Parts: sequence; structure tokens; C-alpha cells
Amino acid sequence: MSGIAVAFRNVRKTFRTREATVAALEDVSVALPVHSFTAVVGPSGCGKSTLLHIAAGLDTRFEGGLEIGEGARPQAYLFQAPRLLPWLTAAENVALVREARGERRAEAVKAADGYLRLVGLAGSERRYPNHLSGGMQQRVAMARALAVEPRLMLMDEPFSALDELTARRLRAELVELCRRSPRTVLFVTHNVTEAAFLADRVLVMSARPGRIVAEVPVPMERPRDYDDPRVAAVAHEIMRHLDLSQPAAGGAQA
Repeated sequence: MSGIAVAFRNVRKTFRTREATVAALEDVSVALPVHSFTAVVGPSGCGKSTLLHIAAGLDTRFEGGLEIGEGARPQAYLFQAPRLLPWLTAAENVALVREARGERRAEAVKAADGYLRLVGLAGSERRYPNHLSGGMQQRVAMARALAVEPRLMLMDEPFSALDELTARRLRAELVELCRRSPRTVLFVTHNVTEAAFLADRVLVMSARPGRIVAEVPVPMERPRDYDDPRVAAVAHEIMRHLDLSQPAAGGAQA
């Protein structure tokens, strides 16, 4: 596992419905190098989120193998929704993960303030979630994830619910944060341009049962321009592989 943060080996995942046993993932094998940024795209229901759950240890009922290297611990999970505790301030939401590791409250809050400044929320540390915009709440969630000091970040469509201007700002911030402090990222998205802008490579999954049908490298150096024709060309290549996939199956997990 030297140089590899996470490796999926012939992973197969099934789940039961009232009518039948359904295959969500089929024969997924891929390795994530340490400090790489890998995006995963595919139709709804193809098992993208299931792959994240397996990597996070939230789903252990699967066939095949999962190897987690030392370069992938600790890890943080950033969801589409911020999932903040409404009765805690922004700083308290972030400090919570530090306190859970045994850090004293005063030190945890001080560290939280630093992470909130890092994501552009200086001055909002004592505000409650209902006094923050959706984009600001997601910045708090990002700060909370960073406060874990993760080597592996699992990100499940974290910007999809935001307006495009806010999403662009957060994508750029994520790229800069990874530049300052390299880490391994596994990023699920439906947005092929977002994938081309952020990632070192993009894994394209088929409709259920999810298989990796293509691996699209992104050879551009960073920083990148979201409107760069080269980003659009990579996005077009991703779409070309998606068009070869079957229509998404209904009623499945993403």
C-alpha cells in the first residue's frame, strides 16, 4: 500500500428490496494514490455514494476488499447538506470534532476560529446556523471537516445545493486548501465541469450495477480557470463516456 491511500478490490455491493436483491456495485477496483484528487461521476443510482460509504466504514456489508493506508487516516466526510447543530454557533459546531478527540474546550474553540478564518468566515464565528446563508453553512461544514486534520476527505456533492457563484467560490477555496495542505480527496458529483475543474482524474461509472467504465485524466496544472476551454474539453470527454452508459435505474442510492 506504499503510496496508496485507499484501494477498492473487486468490490460488489447488493441490497435487498421487497421484490428482489439488487446489485448496487459490481467488480469495482480502483486505487487512490496519496494526495490525489479523484472525482466520481455517473447517473443517479449508480452507487457513487455507496462507494464513499464503504471507504468511510459506514457500510461494511459488501464483497471484495477495501484497503486503507496510513496516508488515509484520519478521514473526514463532507455531505451535500451541512448537517450543522442549530443550537451551536459556527465555532462551536467546528470545535465539537476537536473536543470529541479530547481537546479542551477553550483550545478547541480557538482552533475552530482559525479554521473558520481559513474558509473565509472571519467575523461569523459566534453566529448560529439559521443566521448564515446556505453557502456560509457549507463553509462551516468544510471548516469542521478540516478541523479533523484529515488525510482523506470524502465529499458527496458538497456544492450541488448552492447557487453557482457560491459554488465556484467554494471550489476555488477547496483547490487552494488542498494546495496548502495536500490530502487525498474522493469527490462525488453529477457536475462534469466541476469534476474536470477539481480533479486529477475522473472515474466514470455506469448505471446500476455501478462499474467503472472509464478513467479520464485531467492533465492541466493548477490553478485552473473554470471557463477554460480545456476544462470544457475534459468535461465533454466525460460526457462522451456517460452517454455510453445505460439510463439510470430508479429507486437506487446515488
